[in-house]
Amino acid sequence: MLVTSRSYQEYEAMFDLSELPGSVLDCCAGGSSFTAEAAARGVDAVAVDPAYELPAAELLESVRRSLPDGAQIVDQHAGSFVWTWYGDPGRRDEMRIEAADRFLQDVSVTPERYVAGGLPALPFEDGQFDLVLCSHLIFTWAGTYDRDWHLAALRELIRVSRDEVRIFPLVQQGAGEPVRYLPELLDALRPVRSEIRKVPYEFQAGADEMLVLTR
Repeated sequence: MLVTSRSYQEYEAMFDLSELPGSVLDCCAGGSSFTAEAAARGVDAVAVDPAYELPAAELLESVRRSLPDGAQIVDQHAGSFVWTWYGDPGRRDEMRIEAADRFLQDVSVTPERYVAGGLPALPFEDGQFDLVLCSHLIFTWAGTYDRDWHLAALRELIRVSRDEVRIFPLVQQGAGEPVRYLPELLDALRPVRSEIRKVPYEFQAGADEMLVLTR
């Protein structure tokens, strides 16, 4: 299980965030520090991930182990990544380590913010969150999860959102292949409005767009 740790700054860029609404869900958040830092800014922030079922010691080990494992995926597809946003691999590693430390501290102090669960069935009420974010799961793992899973997952994110869902990136993990059935999914989601929007972040080459779904 890869429990990736991403920083608040990465979230700001991936999702083109300037101001946050009153409540935010980070879906399949892994070991990211976004929820901790959003909560510190006064936001009702919640993270959900299957990894949160793990006992504390196993979760810590999974987060720590995922730091080099994630870097190995990048190394295996070195030609598919660009370093403009991070500057260099050392800075990326530094940000991920800091994010992991912040996550582990927060989950130990305020575990109620970290809910065990996963797509396509989330343990939340309809319209519970103003904004729902999902990074590096939907579309990223299109080689593992099929079209029907994606459609069910997207509908579930919309269900728990009061206003908006943002998903990043729109390409597959590794080499960054496009998801061929994305247009079909957007058609199936109507009348939910969809927009593909450029963001100020690119790591996988060509992965600089997010999907915005608005109720």
